[in-house]
Amino acid sequence: MFLQIGEIAEQIPDISIHHKCGFVDQIFKSNPQLQGVAVTENGRTAGLIMRISFYQKIGTLYGYTLYMGRPVELVMDKNPLVVDYNTPIIEVSRQAMSRQDENLYDYVIVTHEKALFGAVSVRDLLLNFAEIQAVAASFLNPLTGLPGNISITEWMVKTLLQDEFSVLYIDLDHFKAYNDTYGFKEGDRMIQATAELLKHEALRMNGFLGHIGGDDFIIFISDYHYEECCRSIIAAFDTAVKDFYHAGHLAQKYVLTESRSGQLEEIPLVAISIAVVTNRSRRFASIEELSVEAARFKKSCKMIRGSSYVDDSDISMHRTGS
Repeated sequence: MFLQIGEIAEQIPDISIHHKCGFVDQIFKSNPQLQGVAVTENGRTAGLIMRISFYQKIGTLYGYTLYMGRPVELVMDKNPLVVDYNTPIIEVSRQAMSRQDENLYDYVIVTHEKALFGAVSVRDLLLNFAEIQAVAASFLNPLTGLPGNISITEWMVKTLLQDEFSVLYIDLDHFKAYNDTYGFKEGDRMIQATAELLKHEALRMNGFLGHIGGDDFIIFISDYHYEECCRSIIAAFDTAVKDFYHAGHLAQKYVLTESRSGQLEEIPLVAISIAVVTNRSRRFASIEELSVEAARFKKSCKMIRGSSYVDDSDISMHRTGS
């Protein structure tokens, strides 16, 4: 898969700014598939002549007589879209689609070290853009748009090599009961709201946020300053979750759901749990070791009623809120 615009550029003829329009006519007639010609001056891009616009100009009543013996400067676009070889295809696509309607399908000129390198048609640009988007989508969770398990695994590997790290494993307690009571649509809405508040905290901590799946998330931080982050996440979630319940459920602080045996059970409202694993007291040789430690902490976290976090300071348990 190509990522930089220069990787998909193709060579096109370039002519001097001093050439006559008749020369351009010859080039186009001898190359029926060619859609454009670059115009250069002292090795730098000076303009672009597209086949369609060229023949629109000379095809007028007096156009042939007016232009054919005169310099190409009269008919060229003096401000074509020019980008460097290393510019990302996604960025070039944005710029190309922002052009005026009359220039929308013009070539994009590509330079390398400021000299003409080639050109890219809008067709090739959009085909490669679509491929990039498709691949990018495979790395993202479709519900939240957050990086998924492929990216999370890559971050896991990089994290294990750091001198200091904290990994926050985050999930929602009693979420199934909420789904059963309010339906999957509302459940998805709660997960999306959780993702948004986690984005805010991850950004503030300069961390990486991933969505493992369902109601499970993960944040990687390159230090041990996670406590304020955990408290802030819990406070924000405990406030936000109130908007997802009817007044009656909020007042009684539970919902009634049917157990596997068919009996009605009182299930507490959804809370958020955070299991924090760091390397301050031990080293982890593999992702698997890290995951096992996280599972142990998460089990301890689930024993606490309400939103809480558990870390590796002698398996301390921290509960916040009501």
